[in-house]
Amino acid sequence: QVQLVESGGGLVQAGGSLRLSCAASGRTFYGVMAWFRQAPGRDREFVAAISWAGGSPKYADFVKDRFTISRDDANSAQSLQMNNLKPEDTAVYYCAARGATVIHTRRQSYNYWGRGTQVTVSS
Repeated sequence: QVQLVESGGGLVQAGGSLRLSCAASGRTFYGVMAWFRQAPGRDREFVAAISWAGGSPKYADFVKDRFTISRDDANSAQSLQMNNLKPEDTAVYYCAARGATVIHTRRQSYNYWGRGTQVTVSS
């Protein structure tokens, strides 16, 4: 089993930055870790993902050039650096993981989920 714990959410003004982190516990992680987000009244949507097998991370079009995902192999963790935040980025952000190393953008492809962390961007 893999347990995921997110940290780093909060309130920021438009144009500001936040860094989200997600740590996996239970066993040494090897697979794909991703971020999804869900705003009130909307479906949970893919934000970014990174594979422990290497290769380029994958990003949703709406966060390209603003968000950067990176991994910390030694700590089975990953982070999402979010810059130039916009009010439409306001959502609960969820860390997700899957044991295979191919990146998928569908939420159904992920076996493990964190509880989520709130990100609020004021205008």
